[in-house]
Amino acid sequence: MSLPTAYLTSAKNTGDILQAMQSAQAPDRFTQKFLEGLGFPSSNDRTLINVMKALGFIDENGVPRKRYHEYLDQTRSAEVLATGIREAYADLFKINRNAQSMSTSDVKNKMKTLSEGQFSDRVVSLMASTFTTLVKFADFNAAPAEPAPSFDPEQGAGAEINASPQPDTHHPRENRRGSSLGLVYNINIHLPESRDPAVYDALFRALKEHLG
Repeated sequence: MSLPTAYLTSAKNTGDILQAMQSAQAPDRFTQKFLEGLGFPSSNDRTLINVMKALGFIDENGVPRKRYHEYLDQTRSAEVLATGIREAYADLFKINRNAQSMSTSDVKNKMKTLSEGQFSDRVVSLMASTFTTLVKFADFNAAPAEPAPSFDPEQGAGAEINASPQPDTHHPRENRRGSSLGLVYNINIHLPESRDPAVYDALFRALKEHLG
Protein backbone atom coordinates (compact mmCIF):
# COMPACT_ATOMS: atom_id res chain seq x y z
CA MET A 1 0.00 0.00 0.00
CA SER A 2 1.56 3.28 -1.13
CA LEU A 3 -0.18 5.44 1.43
CA PRO A 4 1.70 7.34 4.17
CA THR A 5 0.72 6.53 7.72
CA ALA A 6 2.19 9.84 8.89
CA TYR A 7 -0.31 12.64 9.42
CA LEU A 8 -0.66 16.13 10.87
CA THR A 9 -2.58 16.46 14.11
CA SER A 10 -3.19 20.11 13.25
CA ALA A 11 -2.89 21.85 9.90
CA LYS A 12 -3.08 25.38 11.29
CA ASN A 13 0.61 26.23 10.86
CA THR A 14 1.45 24.03 7.88
CA GLY A 15 1.56 26.82 5.31
CA ASP A 16 3.64 29.06 7.57
CA ILE A 17 6.11 26.26 8.30
CA LEU A 18 6.54 25.46 4.60
CA GLN A 19 7.14 29.13 3.84
CA ALA A 20 9.66 29.38 6.68
CA MET A 21 11.47 26.30 5.35
CA GLN A 22 11.88 27.97 1.96
CA SER A 23 13.39 31.07 3.53
CA ALA A 24 15.79 29.23 5.82
CA GLN A 25 19.00 27.38 5.08
CA ALA A 26 18.60 23.62 4.97
CA PRO A 27 19.48 22.20 8.40
CA ASP A 28 21.89 19.35 9.03
CA ARG A 29 18.87 17.52 10.41
CA PHE A 30 15.20 18.44 10.27
CA THR A 31 14.27 18.10 13.94
CA GLN A 32 12.05 19.48 16.65
CA LYS A 33 14.85 21.89 17.55
CA PHE A 34 14.95 23.17 13.96
CA LEU A 35 11.19 23.77 13.99
CA GLU A 36 11.50 25.61 17.28
CA GLY A 37 14.18 27.79 15.69
CA LEU A 38 11.72 28.66 12.93
CA GLY A 39 9.22 29.70 15.59
CA PHE A 40 7.06 26.58 15.76
CA PRO A 41 7.48 24.90 19.18
CA SER A 42 4.05 23.23 19.35
CA SER A 43 3.83 19.46 19.63
CA ASN A 44 1.32 19.58 16.77
CA ASP A 45 3.96 21.17 14.55
CA ARG A 46 6.38 18.29 15.22
CA THR A 47 4.13 15.87 13.38
CA LEU A 48 5.29 17.52 10.16
CA ILE A 49 8.67 15.79 10.61
CA ASN A 50 7.27 12.35 9.78
CA VAL A 51 5.22 13.82 6.95
CA MET A 52 8.41 15.26 5.46
CA LYS A 53 9.93 11.78 5.60
CA ALA A 54 6.93 10.34 3.77
CA LEU A 55 7.22 13.01 1.07
CA GLY A 56 10.88 12.18 0.47
CA PHE A 57 12.20 15.51 1.77
CA ILE A 58 14.30 13.99 4.57
CA ASP A 59 15.61 10.53 5.39
CA GLU A 60 14.80 8.47 8.47
CA ASN A 61 17.43 10.39 10.47
CA GLY A 62 16.01 13.75 9.46
CA VAL A 63 18.82 14.56 7.04
CA PRO A 64 17.57 16.66 4.09
CA ARG A 65 17.52 14.80 0.78
CA LYS A 66 17.80 16.19 -2.75
CA ARG A 67 14.08 17.02 -2.85
CA TYR A 68 14.40 19.24 0.22
CA HIS A 69 17.15 21.28 -1.44
CA GLU A 70 15.11 21.53 -4.64
CA TYR A 71 12.20 22.80 -2.57
CA LEU A 72 14.27 25.78 -1.43
CA ASP A 73 14.10 27.14 -4.99
CA GLN A 74 10.95 29.18 -4.52
CA THR A 75 10.29 29.28 -8.26
CA ARG A 76 9.82 25.49 -8.17
CA SER A 77 8.81 24.76 -4.58
CA ALA A 78 5.12 24.13 -5.31
CA GLU A 79 6.02 21.82 -8.20
CA VAL A 80 8.56 19.91 -6.08
CA LEU A 81 5.98 19.44 -3.33
CA ALA A 82 3.49 18.11 -5.89
CA THR A 83 6.03 15.52 -7.02
CA GLY A 84 6.54 14.37 -3.44
CA ILE A 85 2.79 14.12 -2.89
CA ARG A 86 2.25 12.12 -6.09
CA GLU A 87 4.91 9.61 -5.06
CA ALA A 88 3.85 9.32 -1.43
CA TYR A 89 0.14 8.94 -2.25
CA ALA A 90 0.66 6.92 -5.44
CA ASP A 91 -2.21 4.52 -4.74
CA LEU A 92 -4.62 7.41 -4.28
CA PHE A 93 -3.60 8.85 -7.65
CA LYS A 94 -4.10 5.44 -9.25
CA ILE A 95 -7.74 5.61 -8.17
CA ASN A 96 -8.14 9.21 -9.32
CA ARG A 97 -5.43 10.85 -11.42
CA ASN A 98 -6.70 14.23 -10.17
CA ALA A 99 -6.78 13.21 -6.52
CA GLN A 100 -5.53 16.68 -5.58
CA SER A 101 -8.99 18.01 -6.52
CA MET A 102 -10.93 15.58 -4.33
CA SER A 103 -12.75 16.74 -1.21
CA THR A 104 -11.53 15.67 2.22
CA SER A 105 -14.58 13.43 2.54
CA ASP A 106 -13.84 11.69 -0.77
CA VAL A 107 -10.17 11.27 0.13
CA LYS A 108 -11.14 9.77 3.46
CA ASN A 109 -13.43 7.21 1.82
CA LYS A 110 -10.75 6.20 -0.68
CA MET A 111 -8.19 5.88 2.10
CA LYS A 112 -10.54 3.66 4.06
CA THR A 113 -10.70 1.35 1.07
CA LEU A 114 -6.94 1.41 0.48
CA SER A 115 -6.03 0.82 4.14
CA GLU A 116 -8.53 -2.05 4.45
CA GLY A 117 -9.54 -1.16 7.99
CA GLN A 118 -6.03 -0.87 9.40
CA PHE A 119 -6.71 2.52 10.98
CA SER A 120 -9.42 4.00 13.17
CA ASP A 121 -11.91 6.46 11.73
CA ARG A 122 -10.16 9.34 13.53
CA VAL A 123 -6.75 8.43 12.13
CA VAL A 124 -8.08 8.09 8.59
CA SER A 125 -9.73 11.50 8.98
CA LEU A 126 -6.39 13.02 9.98
CA MET A 127 -4.61 11.27 7.11
CA ALA A 128 -7.18 12.66 4.67
CA SER A 129 -6.99 16.20 6.04
CA THR A 130 -3.18 16.01 5.85
CA PHE A 131 -3.40 15.19 2.15
CA THR A 132 -5.90 17.94 1.34
CA THR A 133 -3.83 20.42 3.35
CA LEU A 134 -0.61 19.61 1.52
CA VAL A 135 -2.12 19.86 -1.96
CA LYS A 136 -3.14 23.46 -1.25
CA PHE A 137 0.53 24.41 -1.34
CA ALA A 138 1.48 22.30 -4.37
CA ASP A 139 1.32 22.91 -8.11
CA PHE A 140 0.07 19.90 -10.06
CA ASN A 141 -0.26 21.76 -13.35
CA ALA A 142 3.37 21.44 -14.35
CA ALA A 143 3.91 18.34 -16.48
CA PRO A 144 6.33 15.85 -14.92
CA ALA A 145 9.72 15.79 -16.61
CA GLU A 146 10.09 13.05 -19.21
CA PRO A 147 13.53 11.43 -19.42
CA ALA A 148 15.14 11.41 -22.86
CA PRO A 149 15.42 7.99 -24.46
CA SER A 150 18.69 6.18 -23.89
CA PHE A 151 20.97 5.88 -26.89
CA ASP A 152 21.68 2.32 -27.94
CA PRO A 153 23.46 1.74 -31.27
CA GLU A 154 21.53 -1.50 -31.68
CA GLN A 155 18.19 0.22 -31.16
CA GLY A 156 18.80 3.54 -32.89
CA ALA A 157 18.30 6.09 -30.08
CA GLY A 158 15.58 4.19 -28.33
CA ALA A 159 13.41 3.68 -31.40
CA GLU A 160 12.26 0.24 -32.37
CA ILE A 161 13.36 -0.42 -35.94
CA ASN A 162 12.45 -3.42 -38.04
CA ALA A 163 14.18 -3.60 -41.40
CA SER A 164 13.51 -6.37 -43.88
CA PRO A 165 14.93 -6.49 -47.41
CA GLN A 166 12.41 -7.17 -50.16
CA PRO A 167 13.05 -7.60 -53.86
CA ASP A 168 12.04 -4.66 -56.02
CA THR A 169 10.18 -6.17 -58.96
CA HIS A 170 9.11 -2.83 -60.41
CA HIS A 171 12.24 -0.83 -61.18
CA PRO A 172 15.36 -2.95 -60.99
CA ARG A 173 18.58 -0.99 -61.36
CA GLU A 174 21.48 -2.06 -63.52
CA ASN A 175 24.73 -2.20 -61.60
CA ARG A 176 28.10 -1.55 -63.19
CA ARG A 177 28.45 -5.17 -64.31
CA GLY A 178 25.12 -5.16 -66.05
CA SER A 179 23.21 -7.34 -63.62
CA SER A 180 19.95 -6.14 -62.17
CA LEU A 181 19.70 -5.61 -58.45
CA GLY A 182 16.71 -4.23 -56.61
CA LEU A 183 16.37 -4.13 -52.83
CA VAL A 184 13.81 -2.18 -50.86
CA TYR A 185 14.00 -1.77 -47.07
CA ASN A 186 10.81 -1.20 -45.15
CA ILE A 187 11.63 0.50 -41.85
CA ASN A 188 8.97 0.64 -39.15
CA ILE A 189 9.68 3.14 -36.41
CA HIS A 190 7.73 3.14 -33.16
CA LEU A 191 8.22 6.61 -31.72
CA PRO A 192 8.25 7.12 -27.94
CA GLU A 193 5.42 9.23 -26.55
CA SER A 194 6.72 12.68 -25.61
CA ARG A 195 5.70 16.30 -25.71
CA ASP A 196 9.35 17.39 -25.88
CA PRO A 197 10.54 18.18 -29.46
CA ALA A 198 14.14 17.61 -28.33
CA VAL A 199 13.36 13.91 -27.89
CA TYR A 200 12.42 13.55 -31.56
CA ASP A 201 15.35 15.70 -32.72
CA ALA A 202 17.74 13.38 -30.88
CA LEU A 203 15.99 10.29 -32.24
CA PHE A 204 16.17 11.29 -35.92
CA ARG A 205 19.72 12.54 -35.53
CA ALA A 206 20.70 9.10 -34.25
CA LEU A 207 18.84 7.42 -37.13
CA LYS A 208 20.79 9.51 -39.60
CA GLU A 209 24.09 8.49 -38.00
CA HIS A 210 23.31 4.78 -37.94
CA LEU A 211 21.50 4.42 -41.25
CA GLY A 212 23.59 6.83 -43.26
